Amino acid sequence: MTDTTLCDWPATKLARHLKRGSVSSETLTKACLARIDALDGQLRAFVTVDAERALAAARVADDLQAQGGNLPLLHGLPVAIKDVTATKGLRTTQGSKLHASTVPSLDAESVARLRRAGAIILGKTNTPEFAFGAICTNALCGPTSNPWDTALSSGGSSGGSAVAVATGMVPLAQGTDFGGSVRTPASFCGIVGLRPTPGTIAEPERALGEARLATQGVLARSVDDALLMLRAMAGPHPLDPASRNMPRPPDPDCTTPIRLAMSTSLGGAFAIDPWVRDRFHAACDTIQNTLGPLANASPDMTGGAEAFRTLRAAESWFKFGAMVEEHEDKLTPSYVWNVRQGRDIRAEDTLAAEATRTRILRNAVQFFDDHDVLLMPATSVPPFCNDGGEVMQIGTTKCDTIIDYLACTFLISLIGFPCLSLPTPVGRQSLPFGLQLVAPPGREALLWGVAKKLEAAGFSHRSAPIVHAA
Repeated sequence: MTDTTLCDWPATKLARHLKRGSVSSETLTKACLARIDALDGQLRAFVTVDAERALAAARVADDLQAQGGNLPLLHGLPVAIKDVTATKGLRTTQGSKLHASTVPSLDAESVARLRRAGAIILGKTNTPEFAFGAICTNALCGPTSNPWDTALSSGGSSGGSAVAVATGMVPLAQGTDFGGSVRTPASFCGIVGLRPTPGTIAEPERALGEARLATQGVLARSVDDALLMLRAMAGPHPLDPASRNMPRPPDPDCTTPIRLAMSTSLGGAFAIDPWVRDRFHAACDTIQNTLGPLANASPDMTGGAEAFRTLRAAESWFKFGAMVEEHEDKLTPSYVWNVRQGRDIRAEDTLAAEATRTRILRNAVQFFDDHDVLLMPATSVPPFCNDGGEVMQIGTTKCDTIIDYLACTFLISLIGFPCLSLPTPVGRQSLPFGLQLVAPPGREALLWGVAKKLEAAGFSHRSAPIVHAA
């Protein structure tokens, strides 16, 4: 017997019941697998489902619970892993034909920590090739469809994880975020997408240990659920210099008075679609009625988009240039384009971009001397069609490159501040839209606290129509 209503319970509630033994891990895992069977044919969130090993691990967890004693944080809780993150003994394709049969011999550190925390790895979720792309599709799987309208995109590049969480296939999922790859799918699918301060989740496997544009993150249906998973994954590692001296994720501070600022476009640093502008302004009106006044202000981000493009391109060419040169015929055109943007970048270009990043970061630090949390759109466009190709227009504004629509998120990646996408209030027939909350490193407690206050005021996940489809 599988009670699929368990699939809609918050992860924090499930964690409590699993530890008490009032819900068994095997029952919950079977419920998640049943939900996948019912929905994933339409949505294509998963590349690989590891049902047999997941059920075996769930039975071990139930035996451990029956023995009594202290149980780990995520005891018996099913989770999903984005298919660019290594999982020992479980196929990790990275969305590429080059790795269609690759089975890693080791877990990524974040996955190892999830296992040590008692999580059950249910499977791998879809991503564009090597996590580059607006449409969550590749030569092996996809496109992953939006559960609010299956003709629309789930967002890239953690779209599979976002859809799996939004529909209750799993209570929690891991993702990665370079320029917005957690926050964009969270916004499109109506869930919480958390990108912590780089280094919070140690990645000793990275070739560029000091590079901090990209980090792993969390997809969840509530702020508390996201923090639950983050606590299991967080912590320093001696082989990851970015993780040195990083504190554990703090508890939300919901009591300290907060100074909120809002900005529609960071002073014109990026374009937004009129639909986004209207949704963002409506959200801000609601916030002012519940939390008080918002200052219309933002740090000076002049030159940030160009700096991010340069640094991202240089890093991508360093890591993937040789692969593109050797295997272009086996790779998707958008991935090849992304990587080749770095082929002709000079050392002087990279250093100039680093100088711009330093100036912008200092601007942002000074801005947050006077403000605690900044509110912005989590995406510049509404969910777009899966068959529409790359995003080359924002409202009436033509884009110069296929990543311009991500400027609202990648400018925050550039400075490395913690942020999350939170669903705004939405009617049953309206597409989701995410509010992006940003704070500087060290003020995460206030960021989580504001998010929880807004969640209580209606900025929360609602089940997508596809979940209840016949």
